[in-house]
Amino acid sequence: MDDVEVRELRYFLAVAATLNFSRAAERLGIAQPPLSRAIRQLESRLDVRLFERDTRRVTLTPAGQTLSEAAPAALAVLAAAVRRAQRAGSVLPSLVVTAKPGIASGLLQQIVASYTALPDAMPVEIAVSGYRQQADMVRDGRADVALLSSPYDERGLESEPLTSEPRVAALSPDHPLARRNTLRCKDFDREPIPRWTGSTSEERSYWSGQDRELSGPSRVRHPNTERQGPEVNNETELLEVVSLAQAIALIPASLARRNARPDIVYRPVHDASPYVIAVAWPEGARASSIAAFVRAAVDLTSPGSRAAQAIG
Repeated sequence: MDDVEVRELRYFLAVAATLNFSRAAERLGIAQPPLSRAIRQLESRLDVRLFERDTRRVTLTPAGQTLSEAAPAALAVLAAAVRRAQRAGSVLPSLVVTAKPGIASGLLQQIVASYTALPDAMPVEIAVSGYRQQADMVRDGRADVALLSSPYDERGLESEPLTSEPRVAALSPDHPLARRNTLRCKDFDREPIPRWTGSTSEERSYWSGQDRELSGPSRVRHPNTERQGPEVNNETELLEVVSLAQAIALIPASLARRNARPDIVYRPVHDASPYVIAVAWPEGARASSIAAFVRAAVDLTSPGSRAAQAIG
């Protein structure tokens, strides 16, 4: 089998997505004849038929279906490798570290200061990113290291927990549950819970306090639609919908401490799973700069360190 070209895989995925050579060519910005030739060349290299074609429609063969499921991940791995190589070979290479707002201006700055004090430390570039973007940035090569916060997806990553803290309930002062001193996750049944934009079922279970109820390998239970409150994109929006009595929320205790306000009350939740911050890096990465940064992060937040006590 001849080596498959990246261009051929991209062309194949465009046809697989549209099941129409004309629309795929338009999407790719090329004429249809070169696209058809590239697909035939790919089929020749693989010695399999990827599409069944007739005058009315185009369908994927079993081999084509298999390739359409596997090819995106292969292209993503290649793209990540290219980005990392380009950054490593730049005139002024740097260690790119990503975190969400709040973490980026707090814990991460302390870790960076500890790391850059090392004699062989690389310059650090901090990339502030939005909700759920940190892990993807490490996976696709835009960042070398990330600080992740619960709940996070560890696929393709290695990680080390740094800090853990309890979560509390944020409620409107007029909410009936606000009259109680402590709460349990079951108290949130039938209560509207804010939905983070683009969140998965497992993430929604975490934010609604259902994650410890889950069992089995998937640990996923689809939340009742009656529990879903307004959609939010950041912590500011989250607190606003709580203050307007549109939802109640489970939030890290540190977020509550930073946001004391008269229109929101906070109550301990006895059985809520903790909020964890972890440092993560690409699976199998062996760069000395990444290893040194991870060591600095772990040492800084280890029990007994002044930084860990201040963070907690």
